[in-house]
Amino acid sequence: MSQLFVRTLREDPADAEVPSHRWLVRAGYIRRAAPGIYTWLPLGLKVLRKVEGVVREEMDAMGAQEVLFPGLLPADPYKQTNRWVEYGDNLFRLTDRKNVEMLLGPTHEEMFTLLVKDLYSSYKDLPLVLYQIQNKYRDEARPRAGILRGREFVMKDSYSFDVDDAGLDVAYNRHREAYIRIFDRLGFDYAIVKAMSGPMGGSRSEEFLAVSENGEDTFVRSPGGYAANVEAVTVPAPDPVDYSQVPAPEVVDTPDVPTIDTLVAMANEVKPRADRPWTGADTLKNVVFMVTDPDGTRAPLAIGLPGDRDVDENRLAAALEPSVAEPFGEEDFAANPTLVKGYIGPRALGEKNSSKVRYLVDPRVVTGTSWITGADQDGHHVFNLVAGRDFTPDGTIDVAEVREGDPAPDGSGPLTLTRGIEMGHIFQLGRKYADALGLKVLDHNGKLVTVTMGSYGIGVSRAVGAVAEYTCDDRGLAWPRELAPYDVHVLATGKGSEILDEATRIVRELEDAGLDVLLDDRKASPGVKFADSEVLGMPTSVVVGRGLKNGVVEIRDRRSGAAREVPVADAVAEVLTEVRG
Repeated sequence: MSQLFVRTLREDPADAEVPSHRWLVRAGYIRRAAPGIYTWLPLGLKVLRKVEGVVREEMDAMGAQEVLFPGLLPADPYKQTNRWVEYGDNLFRLTDRKNVEMLLGPTHEEMFTLLVKDLYSSYKDLPLVLYQIQNKYRDEARPRAGILRGREFVMKDSYSFDVDDAGLDVAYNRHREAYIRIFDRLGFDYAIVKAMSGPMGGSRSEEFLAVSENGEDTFVRSPGGYAANVEAVTVPAPDPVDYSQVPAPEVVDTPDVPTIDTLVAMANEVKPRADRPWTGADTLKNVVFMVTDPDGTRAPLAIGLPGDRDVDENRLAAALEPSVAEPFGEEDFAANPTLVKGYIGPRALGEKNSSKVRYLVDPRVVTGTSWITGADQDGHHVFNLVAGRDFTPDGTIDVAEVREGDPAPDGSGPLTLTRGIEMGHIFQLGRKYADALGLKVLDHNGKLVTVTMGSYGIGVSRAVGAVAEYTCDDRGLAWPRELAPYDVHVLATGKGSEILDEATRIVRELEDAGLDVLLDDRKASPGVKFADSEVLGMPTSVVVGRGLKNGVVEIRDRRSGAAREVPVADAVAEVLTEVRG
């Protein structure tokens, strides 16, 4: 350690938001170069390379072949698939000295597709799986949490190429099994959940999420085994309702009801029901957004949903991607005078009305359902407004918040909400990229057919942060054995050459036995060395100190905190047994 390029910090970095970020910086594993961009220092790089090793071993074992593309890519292939536009502001674009448009690769579907097109032309060449471990670049609007969400990161992306959908199913399931082995080896709690495909495209899609209270993703699980990212949860539409006995719509004066709660209270006072009290679920609120498409086109969108729920911004973003939605501002209302702020109703919306505001509703708003909603007049609401009788939306959109206790879409019980960190994502891309870029092969009958593809990603650098997040404690990092930068940390504590000599002997014998060992030979106090040992997080440490005069050294386990004294003559054997099980 007297020569290792590391400097532990006693204070948290000012921008640290989650424990993994705090401890990786404090322990000298990473160092910020710019917002969302980090330098890997020697200890951090050793962990990163070990994660890469786990991923590479399992990918090779499933028969995938490794390649390596450049990070600097031509724009034309991304224009052919329209992702040059669809990626929006997240894409790093640049122009070279010859005025040729380029980009820093956010993901490499296009390049893999063109590579296979260049070299393969027959069904006999397939199936094929190629992968790379590469730096990726995305211009995140709000990089956060250290290496968990950065603008430059290391990712494993692999791609399967098959002549038909049956082959794609096989490739997808093989990747799924390999991912299970990878994440089991990385050693953190994770869940496999149904997911949205987003700008990647494709059909079947699943995410591997590291369970973490600091995760950015919310996912749901049910007792019966349903699991999905909250963006992918679908609300089954109820059956249509008989509305033959529902009275005609009635506009009611409702002054001073700025919230759903105050509206419900007034409804129960001025128009009480005979069967039960009104609730927020009986109201229909209409929320308006301004949607901007990747080409810059802007148009309003109104969303109708039960008043006891809010629009989930993440679900909305996923539903509209690659377009972006922002809440209506004062200028937007001024430009759309038919929309009465706070009292917007369905009858002022939709293609059949002069406003031309597109109107989508929650799946629960089915034909025959009756609502209290805005009357498009200041201080007024309308009662008994029936979907399908009094208004017709332009379609449905499933973006309402999902709540703890909601029924699972498959009927497998109530949902629980959990936070997670996206670690892997697998997609059945189908023929989207092959169609766009002309990847075809001759089939068994000599007929040209479009190749079907799958895409499979793992956040390699993010895995370092996720493992740190899962295993750290209030004293520092605590690495699992397979990922720790060193197997053993030997601390020479105390004065006198005999202590350092004995520590050096133990290190030499452990290294001869094949272990990676870090020796703390610094001229620092025992307290500093103990604190740094806990911050750095090696799974096993050996303390050679004042106990040496009694013929013993101390072996410590970082995860459990357990410590035991052993005779110095048995120290190497005891450590080898602990490390190798």
